[in-house]
Amino acid sequence: MRCLALTRELGGVAFLDVLRDHPELRAEFAAAAGRLAAVEPERVLEQSARRGIRFVVPGDDEWPASLDDLARGGVLQQRGDVPVGLWVRGPLRLDRLASSVAVVGSRSSTSYGDQIASDLAAVVGATGRPVVSGAAYGVDYAAHRGALSSGAATVAVLACGVDRAYPVAHRGLLNHLAEHHAVVSEAPPGASPHRIRFLARNRLIAGFARGTVVVEAALRSGALHTAAWAERLNRVVMGTPGLLTSPASEGVHHLLRAGGAVLVTGGEDVLELLGPAGEDLAPLRRGPDQPRDRLTIRARQILDAVPVAIPAPTTSVALVAGLPPAEVEQLLQGMSRDGFVERLPAGWRLGELGR
Repeated sequence: MRCLALTRELGGVAFLDVLRDHPELRAEFAAAAGRLAAVEPERVLEQSARRGIRFVVPGDDEWPASLDDLARGGVLQQRGDVPVGLWVRGPLRLDRLASSVAVVGSRSSTSYGDQIASDLAAVVGATGRPVVSGAAYGVDYAAHRGALSSGAATVAVLACGVDRAYPVAHRGLLNHLAEHHAVVSEAPPGASPHRIRFLARNRLIAGFARGTVVVEAALRSGALHTAAWAERLNRVVMGTPGLLTSPASEGVHHLLRAGGAVLVTGGEDVLELLGPAGEDLAPLRRGPDQPRDRLTIRARQILDAVPVAIPAPTTSVALVAGLPPAEVEQLLQGMSRDGFVERLPAGWRLGELGR
């Protein structure tokens, strides 16, 4: 990260000159300086371009301005985390990701988690918001699949070169994204995936997106690392609940309980949180309408006092309901015409609609 900070401060060309011309600094940056002799940037760029890979740097028209927030580092003040540039394979421009949503989660996801991630990404994507994830097993794959099912743009951010398929089993997905959407990495073409690159990749996923949704995450999960970065960047962090007994959801449950994320149950909730105030409001969820819903409060009070099987006279119903007998008689007659109650010689009992 020290190299990134100096590159941002001095500029890429100037920092290279420092490494070449100031031996006293080479010790601090021995690893980087040692590779200088073997680096041929012009050749790498030319070869990459022939393979449909471009290198996007800050200042380019395509550069996603949201990543510049990484320089401010949020509450932890971790400066210097803006990448020098991003390797991109695919036609989708990175500046289209300003409204995107990141969907991340467990690699060992359950079928429930896969379904939630896929459905959520499909709903969000159908509104034109791109979906960002990491193309890993589990939730990542389900998120990309859901976005594609709704015709949405989706971007995979890798911890290796964009010319490599990792995991290998997702080669078909990555090739499709490279042809129609985008595959992005901070690592140069040919680079292998390493643990530190996965951790660095997480900040990019959080930085691209307006909000990050965590779907199933264990207590030790890279998805929680992505959520932590999103929080530092003052982005919206969301989590979906899972089974209380599922280890795959322990991490996201802890995140929700600690107030580190807002609970969401679907794409509609995500859209409401990320949209302008008063827009994209999630529909009010309620059970199916019942015939009783049409009745006044007074009529329902009386209906609750009518026995199910053994008929009761009006005076008994009025006593239980706590209302005047004359009023009870009038309302019972009206409800009788609608089928809520029925009158027998011995009195009133519930009809078919009242049960």
